[in-house]
Formats: sequence, C-alpha cells, structure tokens
Amino acid sequence: MSAYAHQMERQLSSQSLSSRGGSEHGSQYMVESGFYMTTFAAVIFIGGLITVGVLLITLLVTLAVMLQSCQNRSSGVVELMKSSGDNSYCKLFALHAELNNLEADNLPEICRGLAIRYIKEGQFARDLNLSIQIVESYFNTLTPSYNGLDVVLMDIDDIFASSSKYSNLLIDRVNVRGYIEYIEEAKHLKHMFTLKLFMKLQVRRWPVILLSRKHEGQRNATTELLISAGYRGWSSLIMRLDDEMQMDSREYLSRRRTILQKEGFHITGLISNQMDALIGQSLGKRVFKLPNPLYYSFDHHIESTKFPS
Repeated sequence: MSAYAHQMERQLSSQSLSSRGGSEHGSQYMVESGFYMTTFAAVIFIGGLITVGVLLITLLVTLAVMLQSCQNRSSGVVELMKSSGDNSYCKLFALHAELNNLEADNLPEICRGLAIRYIKEGQFARDLNLSIQIVESYFNTLTPSYNGLDVVLMDIDDIFASSSKYSNLLIDRVNVRGYIEYIEEAKHLKHMFTLKLFMKLQVRRWPVILLSRKHEGQRNATTELLISAGYRGWSSLIMRLDDEMQMDSREYLSRRRTILQKEGFHITGLISNQMDALIGQSLGKRVFKLPNPLYYSFDHHIESTKFPS
C-alpha cells in the first residue's frame, strides 16, 4: 500500500473514533439532562395514577357512608332511650297519680300520647287478656260456699268510663288529636273482656257484687246501662248515699267493704283497674288490678277537670 493510502486509512480511522466518542458522549448527556419514556410506559403510569385516584375517592365515599350510618344508629339509640325514658316516667307518674287520687289535668301531655300508643300498638289488649286469665285461673281453683256469702266485688266504673257526660268530655278532649278511635277501642276491649269474666264467674256460681262511685239517684240509669251491655243476674249493686258523696272515693269504698264483712260476707276477690278500689281496709282474700291506659286512670275525675287548651 502506498504512503498516501496509509495516510488516508489513518485519517479515516481517526474520524471514526472521534465520531463514536461524540456519539457516546451525546447519549450520556440525554440521560443526565432529561427523562425519556416510551408511549407504553406513559400509558401505564397515567393508568396507575387514575386507579389510585379512584381508590382514594372510593375510600372517602365509604368512610362518609359509614359515618352517616353511625350517626343514624346513634340517633336511633338516643330516640329509643328517650322513648323508653318517657314510658318509664309515665308509668311511675300514673302509679303515683292513682295512689294519690290526682286529677286528670295533672297528667303530662307526653303521657297522653303514650297512653294512645299503648292502645294503638295492641299492648293494652294483650295485658288485659293476660290479667283476665290470671283472675280466671284463681277462681277456677276455688268453689263458692252454698250459703252465698263468698262473694266477688267488681268495679263497674271500670266497665263504663261513666255517664255520657264523662265520656263526651273525654272524647271532646282527644278528638282534636284524632285519638277518638283508640279511646273507643279501649272501651270496647275493656267491656268485652270484663263481660266475659263476669259471665264465667256466674257459670261457676260466684255471687258478684257490683261497685260504683256514682250516686244512688242514678241507680235506674246504671241498671239499664248494665243490662243493655249484657250484664244480668248480679247479686247487688252498691252506689253512694247522700252522706257519702263528700267522701274521698277510697274512704267510701273501704267503708262499703267493711259493712259487707260485718254483714257476714267473705270477699274472695276484688277486681278493679282503679287504685282507689284496691287500697284501704277490708280488701278480702285477693285483689286484682286490671291494666288501664293512662287516660282511664283518671276517668272518674273528668267531670271536674279543665283540660289545658
């Protein structure tokens, strides 16, 4: 090879090395000065960001729903506790009201609503039925004497709220609230179950003496009311005399029971849903308290009651 050819070969080799070195230097520069990513990698990266975002949003929504659920549940528990507290308060109030012979206008408004619920939800009917069964079970274990001196006392003011005047005052009071149907339902249930008990006592030959807080002057009207309601064959009907009208009902009822015992009668059972008939002297062997919606604990006071507007 000529000297010229050797010289050209050396020049070409030198240019090739120089070009390769420059190329390597340029690739390194691109890596150090920027971030290179293919289209596929970019799609995967963006998709990952979207997925993370969706998961975060889902987590936030789930937490919000759980929080709302906890709040609703907590609210329900508070409402249940409040309702239970109101119910307990009204039961205690009714008990003390009956024990102390309080008048109807002392009954708190919230308790009137609970009394209607007591009827509406069927609890009054269940309690009444169970109470009647307890009375029947007791008398089924006994046999009255042949001399007719073993008697059962039954409060008829339980059976009928009172005269139409009393009932109309009560109905006028609750009709504004749309509760009249439940008041009438309670009256019907009370009459139905008590009449059933009365007839069963008669079948077992128990003499039944009826007690009333009304004046003797209303005897004929009361007798007609009892007969029209299906009551027949009672032993006697006790009503107030003139000198007993000013007596407290507890004193009046205790006095009449004492008189019966002095006359030789044995009070085997006393049945009422009003507390004034179940306390005092000469109660006999057994007393039975029938259930009573809170309104009816005060029925015999309604005539003198002025309800708040």
